[in-house]
Amino acid sequence: MNYHVMTLFPELIEAAMNHSIMGRALSNGIITLNTVNFREFAQNKTKHVDDYIYGGGSGMLIQAEPVWLCYKDLISKIGHKPRVLYMSPRGKTFDQAMANELAKEEDIIFLCGHYEGIDERAIELIEPEYVSIGDFVLTGGELPSVLMMDAITRQISGVLGSDDSAIDESFYNGLLEYPQYTRPPVYEGLEVPQVLMSGNHKLIAEWREQKALEITEKYRPDLYEEYKNK
Repeated sequence: MNYHVMTLFPELIEAAMNHSIMGRALSNGIITLNTVNFREFAQNKTKHVDDYIYGGGSGMLIQAEPVWLCYKDLISKIGHKPRVLYMSPRGKTFDQAMANELAKEEDIIFLCGHYEGIDERAIELIEPEYVSIGDFVLTGGELPSVLMMDAITRQISGVLGSDDSAIDESFYNGLLEYPQYTRPPVYEGLEVPQVLMSGNHKLIAEWREQKALEITEKYRPDLYEEYKNK
């Protein structure tokens, strides 16, 4: 998987992606990360890329030209037009199913707006897919892009210590994850359920399934109803 991120703040992306599981995936060559700064394509001496909004309004808007020139240069280097994802409340909400689908791609471009966003003409020229991570406002698209790359990367074979790790996680089968425990067997008077130390894999699997159902029904009744109605 090759990630390409068009952004004004590449350091935000790189700092988040160079640690833990994502960092190991980069080191092992399972994924690559290419961040490109719009500012490199600004056609003025001061390299500014934003300006006031026509019609009035607070804040500044990223101009169309540096974004469009950045995109064209990136496409020419990739050699084809991959899927382009633009963080926007217009889009479908990102979920596990989308992460699983995107993990099959060879290249993905993330287009990150900032300030008040990007001039609509650049969006019309690029024609990205709109994706949302929820109904709230953030300063830019960088953090949502990192969240998505994390979720997508976990679905790629070889990234986790065992491919079963992804299967056991929340949302994989439509349920939240069951409780998990490690040593010591007793802490502050709280004991690890005996079934988990029994060595009986059939009973452990049944216990985990039941707990996943109980937790999903309690904390995410919407998911529980959807699961029960499949």
